[in-house]
Amino acid sequence: MIQVTRLNDKKYWVNPHQIESMEQSPDLTLTLLSGKTVVVKETPEQIIERIVDYRKQIGNYSQEL
Repeated sequence: MIQVTRLNDKKYWVNPHQIESMEQSPDLTLTLLSGKTVVVKETPEQIIERIVDYRKQIGNYSQEL
């Protein structure tokens, strides 16, 4: 799971394997495979960095190179 921050400053954890897309206009909206959306304060770059770090921790990163 990766931590994200909702616009009301509440912390929220998302399974990064469930993120289908990200759209920034101006806030970042994560769309999950279920169709649910989560609007967060982080930048796309921060989310990508957290996903990469998460995958390194669980050992999946080398399989994606």
